[in-house]
Amino acid sequence: MNFIDVNSVVKQYDGHLALDNVDLHVPQGCIYGLLGPNGAGKTTLIRIINRITRPDSGTVMINGKPLEDKDIANIGYLPEERGLYKKIKVADQIVYLARLKGMPKNLAVSEMEKWLERFELTEWRNRKVEELSKGMQQKVQFITTVIHRPQLLIFDEPFSGFDPVNAEQLKREILQLRDEGATILFSTHNMASVEEICEQITLINHARVVLEGKVGDIKQQHKKNLFMVDVAGCEAIEANENMFEIVPSDEIRGTLIKLNEGVALRDTIAWLNDNYTLTGITEQLPSMNEIFIETVQNK
Repeated sequence: MNFIDVNSVVKQYDGHLALDNVDLHVPQGCIYGLLGPNGAGKTTLIRIINRITRPDSGTVMINGKPLEDKDIANIGYLPEERGLYKKIKVADQIVYLARLKGMPKNLAVSEMEKWLERFELTEWRNRKVEELSKGMQQKVQFITTVIHRPQLLIFDEPFSGFDPVNAEQLKREILQLRDEGATILFSTHNMASVEEICEQITLINHARVVLEGKVGDIKQQHKKNLFMVDVAGCEAIEANENMFEIVPSDEIRGTLIKLNEGVALRDTIAWLNDNYTLTGITEQLPSMNEIFIETVQNK
């Protein structure tokens, strides 16, 4: 079952077509990547799902029903451009924003205390936001997004401004929220994080969907018949023009080969075994970063 269904959404601003018949289908309990270069239309789509703006045509469904204003209380949105009240104390701000999402005060306070402890911010609870480092402010913003335990979480570049240690902690928290039942829409330019946590993706370019599906399936669809070959000793593998070519590689170990069109892997392995002491052969799938660049450049 899909938690979000965006159907044929169109949005235009003063002659600029921001979204052109865009479809998006996010399964319940999934971490779903929304990808695209700057200006592709991702933020516009996110704003429509958040009811910040309305589409010119098309529909947005949540849990099989048309999205309504009342559904916003069940959405947590972490925008790319962070927005905290810098003069307000951390604890007061978190509780205030939780209350806006409908949380009783006692529950908001107790959950705030738990989250501050998890992010090692307890000693900063009575400090103004402007006194915190950028990374600490990012943590506070994250807490305000998730504290009311919404069913739908929308993260726009959530790792921006984090060092690797804190980014890893945030990734664990996002995975935990998914495991607890949240559906997560994850917008980012960081393709490494997409490979680590996203199960499915949609790629938007020039206002249109140009690629969608499960991450594993997409990598299979874009593979290039590349294999890393390891042989015993330091023997150099020579190209076999009837079977494969040698591809330059930055890898220290192994030789990267590209099979010719129509050549079976088993025949290549048999030839390598006859001519070398083959110790391993591994298919090299493209990274999501490579797929992103290739798709955007070609469409």
